[in-house]
Amino acid sequence: MKTLILGATGFIGGHIALAALDAGWALRGLRRNPNSTGHVGDAPVEWVNGNLDDPASLREAMQGIEIVFHAAAYYPKGGDPRKVPEQVACAKGEIQNVLAAAKEAGVRRFIYTSTLSTIGHPPPEENRLADERDVYHPGALPESGYYEAKIAMEDAVLEAAENGLDAVVLNPTAVFGPGDVHLTMGQLLILAARGLAIAWLPGEINVVDVRDVAQAHIAAAERGRMGERYILGGHNFTVREALTAAALAAGSKPPRFEIPSGWIRFFVWIGDNIPSLPLPGNHLRALPLWQGYNIEKARRELGLSPRPFSDTVQDAIEWFRKEGLM
Repeated sequence: MKTLILGATGFIGGHIALAALDAGWALRGLRRNPNSTGHVGDAPVEWVNGNLDDPASLREAMQGIEIVFHAAAYYPKGGDPRKVPEQVACAKGEIQNVLAAAKEAGVRRFIYTSTLSTIGHPPPEENRLADERDVYHPGALPESGYYEAKIAMEDAVLEAAENGLDAVVLNPTAVFGPGDVHLTMGQLLILAARGLAIAWLPGEINVVDVRDVAQAHIAAAERGRMGERYILGGHNFTVREALTAAALAAGSKPPRFEIPSGWIRFFVWIGDNIPSLPLPGNHLRALPLWQGYNIEKARRELGLSPRPFSDTVQDAIEWFRKEGLM
């Protein structure tokens, strides 16, 4: 099986690469930095240099490829609402470059790593967890470049599937685990392990191990249904429960108080107006949209079997220690 991973130097993409190699697939990885291998190290990956803004490099990377995993979708940086139209335009341009190259190369199957943000809230009258039927509607959170860009890209992939591309969309929830080279979510675990996660945000989240997400990607390539979305989640927690579980697994003190909603609005304002500060304004702004998820479709069709969150935390912290990130 000749496979290309866009994003093989990243957190999720690197684990997809390792899972694909375990499955015996021949693997090619696209990277922007010629010297980067992410957390896959010296694994037998055929590295090619390219960029999602460079259609020629995408066409070259996809030559002779049967399956493409796209785990490098555009990620809007900063929370300035004035930049949302520019961010959405960039997202649309990049995904169209990728889809055009896949079509031209005759790729047999296209697996797209989307996000939980494109799963909308379930109808309140049904009294259920959100699932694949629920879709974020563009404009519901117009100040968030992240939410607006991510739904634009997912819609483009699903439209391509309607037009004949054998594409599957995967929606990981909050992903944790070893190999978090960019500390995407790992920073929270490091803070918890140090006893510095002293407060929690109100709200509910779903947490999942990156290795379970990667295995589900392989299963999606083998038996996912064309044009379908699958939520790749693990365990539903309140934010307090998740941070407490992480702290206890690391042998540290759990958080001690809830952050008031007024502080959250203040943090969002700071993030919008001082972009140099590392405040996740996009995600804090979306706090009212945080929720739990129903993962039964991925369990049933992809064999998703989430491991205990405590195992994820312990393995991640051990990896951070080995890498000198603690």
